Amino acid sequence: MQFIRKMLANNKAATAIEYGLIAALISVAAITALQGVGNSLKTTFNNVSTSLNAA
Repeated sequence: MQFIRKMLANNKAATAIEYGLIAALISVAAITALQGVGNSLKTTFNNVSTSLNAA
């Protein structure tokens, strides 16, 4: 219990937690954006493949 009290009183621990939360939010946003780009690329490559097979 003393360890938790020390961590709550320590400003460095709070800053580290904040940086960790910011990094987590950035990674979630990046993953979401990349999934959208990935779906667009998949559609584009499928269209190109279909066109090449038809030719």
